[in-house]
Amino acid sequence: MPSIQAQLNQQFTHAFTAAFGSDLPLPDDPLVVPASNPKFGDYQCNAALPLAKPLKRKPRDIAQTLLDNLQIEQWCEEPEIAGPGFINLRLKTEVLARQLTDRLQDERLGVERVKQPQKVIVDFSSPNIAKEMHVGHLRSTIIGDSIARILEFQGHEVLRLNHVGDWGTQFGMLIAYLREAYPEALTTADALDLGDLVALYKKAKQRFDEDAKFKETAREEVVRLQAGADDSRRAWQLLCDQSRREFQTIYDRLDIQLTERGESFYNPLLPGVLETLEAARIVAEDGGAKCVFLDGFTNKEGNPLPLIVQKSDGGYNYATTDLAALQYRIGKDEGDRIVYVTDSGQSNHFTQVFQVARKAGILPDEVQVVHVPFGLVQGEDGKKLKTRSGETIKLKDLLDEAVDRFYQNLEKRLEEESRTETEEFKQEVATKVGLSAVKYADLSQNRTSNYIFSYDKMLAPQGNTSPYLLYAYARIRSIARKGQSQGTVTPTLAVPETSATEIKPLASQPILLGGVLLQKLGDFGRYVLDASRSVEQLEPVVQQINALRQLEWGAIGKTTAILVISLLFSDAVLRVHAVLHTLPFMPSLMCLVGVFASSRFAWQFLLFASGRQQLTANFEQAKLTVLGDPDATPQLAPSKPAAALPAVSAPELQLTEPEELALAKHILQLDEVLQEVEQDLMPNRLCQYLFELSQKFNKFFEECPVLKSEEPVRSSRLALCELTARTLRLGLGLLGIPVLERM
Repeated sequence: MPSIQAQLNQQFTHAFTAAFGSDLPLPDDPLVVPASNPKFGDYQCNAALPLAKPLKRKPRDIAQTLLDNLQIEQWCEEPEIAGPGFINLRLKTEVLARQLTDRLQDERLGVERVKQPQKVIVDFSSPNIAKEMHVGHLRSTIIGDSIARILEFQGHEVLRLNHVGDWGTQFGMLIAYLREAYPEALTTADALDLGDLVALYKKAKQRFDEDAKFKETAREEVVRLQAGADDSRRAWQLLCDQSRREFQTIYDRLDIQLTERGESFYNPLLPGVLETLEAARIVAEDGGAKCVFLDGFTNKEGNPLPLIVQKSDGGYNYATTDLAALQYRIGKDEGDRIVYVTDSGQSNHFTQVFQVARKAGILPDEVQVVHVPFGLVQGEDGKKLKTRSGETIKLKDLLDEAVDRFYQNLEKRLEEESRTETEEFKQEVATKVGLSAVKYADLSQNRTSNYIFSYDKMLAPQGNTSPYLLYAYARIRSIARKGQSQGTVTPTLAVPETSATEIKPLASQPILLGGVLLQKLGDFGRYVLDASRSVEQLEPVVQQINALRQLEWGAIGKTTAILVISLLFSDAVLRVHAVLHTLPFMPSLMCLVGVFASSRFAWQFLLFASGRQQLTANFEQAKLTVLGDPDATPQLAPSKPAAALPAVSAPELQLTEPEELALAKHILQLDEVLQEVEQDLMPNRLCQYLFELSQKFNKFFEECPVLKSEEPVRSSRLALCELTARTLRLGLGLLGIPVLERM
């Protein structure tokens, strides 16, 4: 369903055209925005102010003209004109209740898929082979994954690419050093730990910088590697495979999916890129190197700054590889929008690459390229986060520390509450909350800024942290469980229900009964295969299977017998048919009989016959009753778009208290927030929305008794709890954070 803001904006657009004609351009898009201050209303339109000059009228008069042509009585209370010409809108309570009820029956919580989906390529993480992932890879990995999840949920086709550094001079340098120090590492898998390999890489780099003879040997090794020498290629492959396994351990812990396509993938394409640039007449030689001079970039002397695309020794650099990658992603992957998630230090590099690509015709105007920059992760001293010895912190160690710290916090809290939990429970909670805390601490920051990494802050149960949101979700689930134990059923989504009493009358229709069995068993299988589905969501399907098991065995036996007899009869008919076709003139006669019989059947039973409408109605009713709506089958993957389910019974919502109204209005803003993140690629907007949602829920829970209220208020407030929980679960899932039913 369209968002409230979208529908209001549509009405204002119609009013604008009716009032001022289609020749006057709209001043802003959207015309309607959320109110800057809740005391003024829920939404506001500021279009009258920029129109004052072109129309030569007072803004308040323009605003009144807009209102005279506006038809939003079904949505809002009487609009108000405030100040110099602001139009303030306040939604009707019954509209809020209706919108919330619709969301209770929609697994996507009212968030529509985009009308024009794109092929979006998100380039993120990008560690280097033969090096361990460190804190510097944290932001790219987490931010990129969240952006990909949100774009997927919005309905875009997303290709998640991991552009790993697996080619270049550094490999010649490392292989040359290993030939001397640890030759078995070049012929035997995992002969060295990755940590040892990193240490050896540092020694190789030091020697490369200090020893001219070794530098020449390393360069010769690069030539052999690029020429495809068997021993060099095998050594390179062993190093890559070992690093990939280590990377995958981190990705599995963080629940991140990526398709690796390293620099080596584009290596065969580099000469063709150079040919494309030369054909566009934008390549010039400078000191033996081939360059493209850029507009708007100058060196310290004020001369045009070149982007080197081929070095004087004939080798290529990062810029050439990035141009080849961009060309491939547009030509082969057919990307409409290409997103690069890297640190802000590479902003100039990508600006230059994009400029060269446009000049060369590699990057057409219709393809959007976006660099998503992010700042540094800093220690509490305000400097770049490092170990006490000055080394870069390994990402694995950082994650382990977060889990260990929350485990200690959890044990302390359990002791204070005199609670006893299993070791399995404590490990699961500590792992999920610890890793989630690291993710959320990063995502909740404006990505363009540096941020201070603090375990104490990110693991705190209060404030804008992952533990605070997860505690809020677990608290709501606890309320729902108590409500169910007291006899109140919280409205939840479920697959279409078919009880045993509904199925038994169909015993006289055994074929349809067989269809029911297959359909429900298929539903059950799909739900079981999705590990993200909670136990509560599986229960309705289990109940349906149990209901089917209560059927009389006679009905099932009759179904089986009819199926067997039908198969035998079909076999006999086919045999007789084959024999008859051997007789003279019989094939032609049978064709005529077949045409006559088919025409008579169509006329008598399908075309304009008196019972046709009743026959069709009976068939449609049976199909919906027995098999459910086939278009309503949910898509279960949390990071992918989910189809809406059929309506489920929901209580009539009672929104009378200020805290209820505030929570209801905030819930309904989810689709608007996701649209913003889809455009500006700022996940912290979603984090802020979820934090405010938790705050509003806690205030609602403090001021509005839920389980102690009388009906129908009790059911209405439980429905608000359910919607809040589902919104938290969806929002956190889009950030890559799993929820916990109990903490």
